[in-house]
Amino acid sequence: MVFVLNDVVAERSKRMSRTRRIRIAPVLVCLMACTVAGGEAPDVPDGCLSPSDVRYIGAFRLPDGPDEYAWGWSGQALAYRADGDPDGSDDGHPGSLFGTGHDWHQHVSEITIPRPVLSAEKALDDLPTAKTLQPFADIGGPLFEEMEQARVGLACLPAQGEQRAAKLYFCRGPHAHEAQAVPSHGWCALDLSSPKPAGPWKIGDEWTYVTTDYLLPIPEGWAGKHAGGMRLGTGRFRDGGQGSQGPTLLAIAPWKHGNPPERGASLEALTLLRYSSVTDDEQHTLKDYHHSDDWAGAAWLTASDRSAVVFVGTKGKGDCWYGFANGVVWPEEGPWPEVPEYPNDQRGWWSSRFVAEMLFYDPADLAAVAAGEMEPWEPQPYATLDVSDRLFAEHGQRQMRHVGAVACDPARGVLYVIELRGDGDKSLIHAWRFAAARERDGEDAAD
Repeated sequence: MVFVLNDVVAERSKRMSRTRRIRIAPVLVCLMACTVAGGEAPDVPDGCLSPSDVRYIGAFRLPDGPDEYAWGWSGQALAYRADGDPDGSDDGHPGSLFGTGHDWHQHVSEITIPRPVLSAEKALDDLPTAKTLQPFADIGGPLFEEMEQARVGLACLPAQGEQRAAKLYFCRGPHAHEAQAVPSHGWCALDLSSPKPAGPWKIGDEWTYVTTDYLLPIPEGWAGKHAGGMRLGTGRFRDGGQGSQGPTLLAIAPWKHGNPPERGASLEALTLLRYSSVTDDEQHTLKDYHHSDDWAGAAWLTASDRSAVVFVGTKGKGDCWYGFANGVVWPEEGPWPEVPEYPNDQRGWWSSRFVAEMLFYDPADLAAVAAGEMEPWEPQPYATLDVSDRLFAEHGQRQMRHVGAVACDPARGVLYVIELRGDGDKSLIHAWRFAAARERDGEDAAD
C-alpha cells in the first residue's frame, strides 16, 4: 500500500498560538521493502547482524522509590556501566545501569542488573527486581534552566583523552522551541552524590532537534578508523519531521575540546545519519516514514565479525494525520473541530496503529557518509524487527510511545530496552541477546 499524507498542520509547541503554525508539505510514504515480521526475510549485508541473531531473553522490574523522582513515568535515558555493581552475583549479567526517573525531573539513579526472566504468561510476579546502587540525583541541575518536556540522554565511557576517570555523559533539551543550536551536552563523575557536572556545550551549529535525545558509545576501532576517534554518538528524532524525517546520528568527542571544554563551547560533530527536515526544499525521508514516529534510543551492536547500528522506537503504521487519536484531522484553517473527550483529547501526530520496532543499519553505510561517499540521507535500514509481542502492557493500537531508551553491554552482547509504563506507571526493562548464528549453540545451552 502506498499513500500520501494530506497537507495538515504541525505545531512547534502545544503552548504556541494557532497563528504560529508551520505548513507541512505532502510526503510520499512507502512500505519498507526489508521487513521481518509478516514479510520476506531481509537481505542482510555482509558483516551485518540479522534480526534472527537478536534473541529475546526476558525482562526485569525496577525498584520502588520516591514518587516524585523515581521510576514512574520514566524511561527517557539509559546507560550501561561495565564496572558497576562489582559485588553483584555471578549471574552472567554484570555491570549496572544508569537511568532517568520521572520525566518531569529527569533525575538519575544507578541500579543492578538482575538476570532477566522469560515469563510465558507475561506475569510481573515472575520477574526479578533490580536494586538501587545510587539513589536519584540531579546531575546537571546547575547547568540548565527548567524545561517543560525535556528530552535527555545518557552514556558511559571510560576515560578519554586527558581524563583520569570514566565519565557519565548527558544531554538535555526542550521538546519544543524555535529551531536553535544551544548548549545541551555535558559530562559528570559516576559518583552521583558528587557528580561535578561540566558543560553545557553546543553541538556545532546543529539544532537540538537533531542532537539532544539518545547518546551511545561508538566502538573504539570503528571510531578510530572512520570518525577521527570521536567515540560518542548523539542524536534525536522529533515528531513532525522538524530537524530530520527519520533518526539522526552524529559523532562527537567533547574531550578533544578540553578537560573539560569551556562552558558554552561549540563541539565538532561528524554527521553519520540525517534525513531532510520537513522545512527543507528537497525531501529525503526514512522509508515508511510517519510524522508520528518516535525513535527513542540507539545502540551499536557488535558480535564477532558482525555488527549493526540499531534504533529502537515506536513506529506509525497505516494512515498518518495531525489531529486526534479518534481520526479527527485538525485543519490548516478554521472552522476548528471540537476537542474530543478523554482519552482522545491529545492533539498531535497520529497513525492508524503503532508498533514497537527496531531498525537495523549497516555501519559500512555510516562509514561511507563519514568519508563523504554517501549523503547523510542515503542510508536506509536493511531490516526491521517488530518487538511488540514482547511488551507486557496492553498498548492500544493508537497509544503513542511504547518503548523508550536503550543501553548495550557490548562484551556480553546484551541489549536492554525500556518499556514505558510496562509495570503500572513504572518502566520495565527487557533484554535481547545478540550473537552471530554460528555462536548461538553455546549461548543457548548456557541460558
